[in-house]
Amino acid sequence: MYRTRTCGDLRLADEGLVVTLAGWVQRTRKMGGMTFVDLRDRYGITQLVFNMEQDAALCEQANHLGREYVIQVTGTVRERSSKNANLPTGEIELIVSKLNVLNKALTPPFTIEEDTDGGDDLRMKYRYLDLRRAAVRRNLELRHKMAFEVRRYLDEQRFLEVETPVLVNSTPEGARDFVVPSRMNPGQFYALPQSPQTLKQLLMVSGFDRYFQIVKCFRDEDLRADRQPEFTQIDCEMSFVEQEDILELFEGLIKHLFKTLRGIEMKEPLRRMTWQDAMKYYGSDKPDLRFGMPFVELMDVMKGHGFSVFDNAAYIGGICAKRAANYTRKQLDQLTEFVKRPQIGAKGMVYARVEADGHVKSSVDKFYTQEVLQQMKAAFDAEPGDLILILSGDDAMKTRKQLCELRLEMGNQLGLRDKDQFACLWVIDFPLFEWSEEDQRFYAMHHPFTSPNPEDIPLLDSNTGAVRANAYDMVINGVEVGGGSIRIHDSQLQDKMFKLLGFTEERAQQQFGFLMNAFKYGAPPHGGLAFGLDRLVSIFAGLDSIRDCIAFPKNNSGRDVMLDAPGELEPGQLEELSLKVEVK
Repeated sequence: MYRTRTCGDLRLADEGLVVTLAGWVQRTRKMGGMTFVDLRDRYGITQLVFNMEQDAALCEQANHLGREYVIQVTGTVRERSSKNANLPTGEIELIVSKLNVLNKALTPPFTIEEDTDGGDDLRMKYRYLDLRRAAVRRNLELRHKMAFEVRRYLDEQRFLEVETPVLVNSTPEGARDFVVPSRMNPGQFYALPQSPQTLKQLLMVSGFDRYFQIVKCFRDEDLRADRQPEFTQIDCEMSFVEQEDILELFEGLIKHLFKTLRGIEMKEPLRRMTWQDAMKYYGSDKPDLRFGMPFVELMDVMKGHGFSVFDNAAYIGGICAKRAANYTRKQLDQLTEFVKRPQIGAKGMVYARVEADGHVKSSVDKFYTQEVLQQMKAAFDAEPGDLILILSGDDAMKTRKQLCELRLEMGNQLGLRDKDQFACLWVIDFPLFEWSEEDQRFYAMHHPFTSPNPEDIPLLDSNTGAVRANAYDMVINGVEVGGGSIRIHDSQLQDKMFKLLGFTEERAQQQFGFLMNAFKYGAPPHGGLAFGLDRLVSIFAGLDSIRDCIAFPKNNSGRDVMLDAPGELEPGQLEELSLKVEVK
């Protein structure tokens, strides 16, 4: 055997045992006649000791070990005289009697340690080395445990895991598809699925009742920290359910994951918030509720006093940062510059401090009496030591989104967005449609199979934009980690939905005829949701990006710099696929 124990196993109770270990050399240290080597494998680190007095040849051999050499050692477990409380194996060391170099290694381009000196691009290029780091390995171990617990929970709830095809047809609505040319059907293409949406609905028509799949999905869209071109969903669907059934069951899943993976027991029901309230009070459909600072509208208080910026505004609103009145003028100027950044787009910011005696000192004092400023203070329920920050604009939705960015920035600056604190909520009652000024038509806010709220079905013709969706999102710490809806199961209502979205009957039949025809054979009421596994793991691990919980991620340009993908095809491959490439 290459090893009898692993590098994370040994403890003080093992003193005197003769064991064989195998792994990678993390570092070597020479101290007088002693050489110390940290040996690492997936399970941990064990300190090896080579003694010049006991075996000079063996010690000399150890002195020539390089970083990341793969070695095998045999030795005796001994209590360490200088213990390391930061290591589980820190009370013992191995007195080596035999050393076998299994493979030499080049010096790695960055240190294989917790705090590496490698930048993102370098670590992605040598991802197989980066994966040796304990910090990255722990993220993937957490991912494994989460997938295991998801399967266990859903199995107990009588769900069946069913695989769906990866080569499907393209659906131009929504995000862009990744397409795959078909050699056997020249000029025709498969698409990689953005979601198994229609397929899981067909499983409900087939009577499977409860389906799930931990499935790879693909979207050809611009990337950011919480997006990848390929990502993993916990995809679920249920028959004979209403919205409340789904929220209750999957709230149970989230609570189960927090309890088993983080030791956090959530006994109270998760908070619920309508989309309208989320936008009104937080300017986002995924509000971070780890801290307060809800928006307060100030139109009635601040308009009509001669300050033209407010007098001409369609919306005036602000936030109250508790105990932040000590912000300096320089800090306030920096906040003003922050909201004026092009990606945020505000024209400026007004601030007001609540002094120790209760008076309000504002950057627009000359336009407002103390009486009006006290009314403003009362609107925020502000106290001495608080800081009020106000934005205005000619578009209420746009200004609220700007105020949302300011609120999150203040949360960061005041240390209110602790990654070890978790605020979960359901956002419900989304609009069913969103209007495109550019195209002068409605689009589905989620997808065309989302059912309208039963109360709003009469509004489909008379007030289409006011119809609420029977849909819901799970939000944790300001991140949408999952969402879903009750689906349309009536073919006539589905036909109507397609017409409202501008589909001709021919186009609807061409793209979704298989689903509409299936509904005619008795589709049960059904609904479901999908959680983003990558996002859930990143939140549980306290990461800023999902890349570090994916074994082989793409960079921000959608490239795999390790495999150098995507790449060009050979002319013969293109000819076989009946393709000709013209790069514009």
